Amino acid sequence: MNKTAGKYFAIGDIHGCMGMLEALWDSLDFNRETDTLVFVGDYIDRGPDSKEVVDFVLDLQSTVKCICLLGNHEQMLLTYFLHNSYKEFYLMNGGTSTVASYGLINSDAGKKINIPPGHLDFFRNLIHYYETEDYIFVHAGLKPGVPLAKQDPTDLIWIREEFIGTETDFGKKVVFGHTPLPRPLISPNKIGIDTGAVYGGKLTCIKLPDEIIYQV
Repeated sequence: MNKTAGKYFAIGDIHGCMGMLEALWDSLDFNRETDTLVFVGDYIDRGPDSKEVVDFVLDLQSTVKCICLLGNHEQMLLTYFLHNSYKEFYLMNGGTSTVASYGLINSDAGKKINIPPGHLDFFRNLIHYYETEDYIFVHAGLKPGVPLAKQDPTDLIWIREEFIGTETDFGKKVVFGHTPLPRPLISPNKIGIDTGAVYGGKLTCIKLPDEIIYQV
């Protein structure tokens, strides 16, 4: 359980949209001494600047309290890079832009992304969820009826309709991304903040507990 006297600022799926991330960060009334920044995952893929986004997040980690969650796109990248598997699945799900962002090296197994060690450590150390007194932050959502400690990690980064459509009380509001929505979803049991930045929508941040929305 994590407690803080400050506010939480949760940012939705960035997907390599560096310009939007910079503009959003500049718009926040973030207190570096007391507030906590939470990224809900999917920093990479689809957009053009995956490497630059990770550089930016790493820089923030060194200066503010920053919680970084694992998204399904980071998991796909790790599966491809570390195990040389599911390459075509990853590439057709937006990975080609990340490959271009990082550059390529040739190997006997084919072409592989040249990921700097610091970035690889970042991807490996992403966490599946972050819990506070009032909120559960997660990339995709939770499976209804399953205690948090027993959730399948695959559901945490991939679940959609079963979670989106439920009115289940999870004990705390669940703040999530993963599923692009035309506008932020704020309901009694969940808050959705993926508003399709990479698809022509906006990049969203929500300030908690105030529930103030910032968008670019």
